[in-house]
Amino acid sequence: MPISVPATFSDAMEALSAMLSQMGGLAEDQLLGAIDAVVRRDLTLAENVVALDPRVDTLQQQVETKVTAMISSRHLQPAEVRELLSAIKIAGDLERIGDLAKNVAKRSMVLGRDFPEKHLAQGLARMGRLAATQVKTVLDSYAQRDTNAAGTVWRRDEEIDELYNSLFRELLTYMMEDPRKISASTHLLFIAKNFERVGDHATNIAEIVHYLVHGAPLGDQRPKSDITSSTAIPFETKS
Repeated sequence: MPISVPATFSDAMEALSAMLSQMGGLAEDQLLGAIDAVVRRDLTLAENVVALDPRVDTLQQQVETKVTAMISSRHLQPAEVRELLSAIKIAGDLERIGDLAKNVAKRSMVLGRDFPEKHLAQGLARMGRLAATQVKTVLDSYAQRDTNAAGTVWRRDEEIDELYNSLFRELLTYMMEDPRKISASTHLLFIAKNFERVGDHATNIAEIVHYLVHGAPLGDQRPKSDITSSTAIPFETKS
């Protein structure tokens, strides 16, 4: 069934913004649920996070369909084009955030109770909650067209990268000290990387908000502190 387009652009954008708000709320719920699933080792909670993902995917498809209908049904001004391009890009980032939360939940299901150290779970939770805060703040900045808040999110991405670097080094050390923990620690590394990627998608949305309001991309180079891609992994075989 084709999606109907309201008579005015402002009415259409209001409906589109409501869809994005619903999508953002679901992605936030997924992310927070995934964090708790890791910390509490809660299989049921992890399953609930995975079960939410199709709803996020469906909303993304609805946003894309609605934007397409709006583009084809009216002559648009440049500012209106920016609104629609921004909406479809943000929907894509939210869909990826939902996927990353689902991946965290699935990793927590595999881990079960085979968790190396409690403080590692706390470090992951801190990183995940910072990423979740970034997502909430940037979605609020989009709703309010607040480029100052978006800029704060953009600059804070380095904090998530630094937490990721710290966990990466700690987990490598942990694996080298006790090869029996390599499997579990590898899952934790992937969980940490998923949280780092959530931060990247929040930064993407911050850049979209700047583009939406000002009609031009951010001129500055994106702040990044993730050094793990150039870090050697010195595994040793112990006899």
